[in-house]
Amino acid sequence: MTSVQGTAVDITTEDGVADAYLAHPDDGLPHPGVLLYQDAFGLRPQLRSMADRLAAAGYTVLVPNVFYRSGRTPLFDLPEFIDLSARPEIFGQIGPVMGALTAEMSVRDAGSYLQWLAESPLVADGPVALTGYCMGARLALLTAGTYPARVAAAAGFHGGRLATDQPDSPHLVAGNITAELYFGHADEDSSMPPEQQRLLEETLTAAGVRHRCEVYAGAHHGYTQADTDAYDEKATERHWAALLDLLARTF
Repeated sequence: MTSVQGTAVDITTEDGVADAYLAHPDDGLPHPGVLLYQDAFGLRPQLRSMADRLAAAGYTVLVPNVFYRSGRTPLFDLPEFIDLSARPEIFGQIGPVMGALTAEMSVRDAGSYLQWLAESPLVADGPVALTGYCMGARLALLTAGTYPARVAAAAGFHGGRLATDQPDSPHLVAGNITAELYFGHADEDSSMPPEQQRLLEETLTAAGVRHRCEVYAGAHHGYTQADTDAYDEKATERHWAALLDLLARTF
């Protein structure tokens, strides 16, 4: 397995400075770039571990703290294992921070993240790939539609509210997307019900976007996150296979 180096970096945005984690093969060479968007629990050891696994496969991976306006990581008092049924107050901390991050802010920040990757000597020339988890799937879709020339592929896993009736619904950017997309929906996920899954599929198809949307049977919202009670090992390994396949086709 490829040796990996992980470091903390800061990214200057239009609104401040975002702390981030960068993982890359430890060979000093440029590799295809991947922007990894967090779930609601934020930048923490679990996401660093996921970035390391991607880096070991030959990619330079950037994981920004998208909540940087509310402070540097760690923002929340998280237990080592997150069980929301035992600690319901956790979302009391997270909810206001999530609510303060608008779609407009997110896409503005995305430009800064993409520019940072484009300027890094550890990232190969050309477009990058995106992968996002839970709320990060929304950010990946919005980024792919806002910066089509900069994004070659985008994936989202157990994403919620990807296709709603709101004016800032992520699916509305489909007409701008040139990247290939993959979505792994959680079967047991009230934030992405079948009607939203259908609307996303229909919208991407109508826009001519290369894509695949799959439902992971029996999986719950958050199934890739090994530090939570939603973790599903089988679904997670399926996610890795799908993501690495997408990246292999892209680069």
